[in-house]
Amino acid sequence: MRIRGFAPSTPCWVELTTSDPDDAAGFYAGLFGWQVEGDRFLLDGKAVAGIGRTRPAQPPGWLTYLAAPDLAATVERVIQAHGRQLTWPEERHGACTAIVSDTDGAVFGLWQAAGFAGAQLRGEPGTMEWSDLLAGDVSAATAFYGSVFGWTLTHEFGSGEWLSQAHDSVAGLVTGRYDVRWQPSFQVADTTETIDRCAGLGGRIVAGPVEMGLGSYVEMLDPHGAPFAVTAPVHRPVELNVAYNDIIGMELTYGG
Repeated sequence: MRIRGFAPSTPCWVELTTSDPDDAAGFYAGLFGWQVEGDRFLLDGKAVAGIGRTRPAQPPGWLTYLAAPDLAATVERVIQAHGRQLTWPEERHGACTAIVSDTDGAVFGLWQAAGFAGAQLRGEPGTMEWSDLLAGDVSAATAFYGSVFGWTLTHEFGSGEWLSQAHDSVAGLVTGRYDVRWQPSFQVADTTETIDRCAGLGGRIVAGPVEMGLGSYVEMLDPHGAPFAVTAPVHRPVELNVAYNDIIGMELTYGG
């Protein structure tokens, strides 16, 4: 599905930094069918993610960017909420960005669009499905993101905890991990097939597959150690029964 814009404070772009962009591009091409044009991964000619080279002493990884129509004001709210500004605002092709961290040390980016809003495709295999915040302290995380973005913590049956904005889920919240970070999840058609492809391309499986809500979820590492996840929809048959009740008349019941 073609995307033309993002609501403020929602994940709009993800970017991989790696020590070997050419090798990483080959891995993700085999896994998701992506191509590379400049500093962007493309799918069917549309930008779906970014790619760049790591700086010295910087570990490889995926960085999630949140849409920030007013970059300066958002950075100020981060600082006021006791987060950290890690880079000065940077003018890039189609956007102005800054990298910050929350009070727990999880790093993320802020993206002020200037002609390029972010990912141009969503909702199909090979595109970003959502991002998870791996948090060490739930109370601190909800306080920080509530103060900066107005997010609240919600619980969805069968799919865990989510950070939400105006009743819409923005990002998953995962706790009980040894590290804190943001982690993107990409949609695939079938997790079993993707697991086989990942292993064949030199990646590793970290956890899963596990069912989360209506999806099958797997955590992976690419050949250079960058963590990410994939998810595929789980299709369940639904049985519809029609019966007549003397009191309420026609009655529909669902099973399966």
